Amino acid sequence: MPIDRSLLSRGLAALGLPSEGELADRLARYLAEIELWNPAYGLVKASPEELVTKHALDSLAPLALIRSLLPAPAAASFGLPPRRPRLADLGTGAGLPGIPLALALPEVDVDLVDRMGKRIRFLENMAALLPLPNARVVQSEVERAAGPYDLVTFRAFRPFERRLFASVFALCDAEGAVVAYKGRKDKAREELAEIEGLYASAEILPIEVPMLAEERCAVVLRPARRG
Repeated sequence: MPIDRSLLSRGLAALGLPSEGELADRLARYLAEIELWNPAYGLVKASPEELVTKHALDSLAPLALIRSLLPAPAAASFGLPPRRPRLADLGTGAGLPGIPLALALPEVDVDLVDRMGKRIRFLENMAALLPLPNARVVQSEVERAAGPYDLVTFRAFRPFERRLFASVFALCDAEGAVVAYKGRKDKAREELAEIEGLYASAEILPIEVPMLAEERCAVVLRPARRG
């Protein structure tokens, strides 16, 4: 089934993003490619409507929050190019939320990190097809990924657990943060208890996803200072 462009346009408008034009066109192409690759690769279990609401719009719903956590690009100095903010999307799978974020934030360098070869082939195809000049596909376990990053995101990846978060926080720059996409706030609070002591601060913020009547939140964490 084709992607519902009207639904996508209404959702983007509700998020304060352009409902038509380059962003909408590239998002629709991306979702159509997921549909095309799904039978062979099993990327996302979702109907075309759910691809729009539960995945594309859900990925973009915390965009204002993510923008507020990223540093402004640093000006060029001493003959070096400007420093662009760096974001890593861990366990990105089909590129969610990393690809929608890379499309919406062209001024940010986004690393799409995943360990599975099938997913990597899909992501590399997307980087060339859309195209995504500000995205880099990285095949790696989280524990072996290399930072530092200004912001680390993950969505529908793993529950919070101490060994994982020791590696996640190690990827953050000294002033960096983690944004974890989660569902219900009460479940997010339960998960936070599992990693108590590893973070300097944690905040659970409600997130509204257009046309989706399900609870969503973002957990913003600052790693405890190391050594």
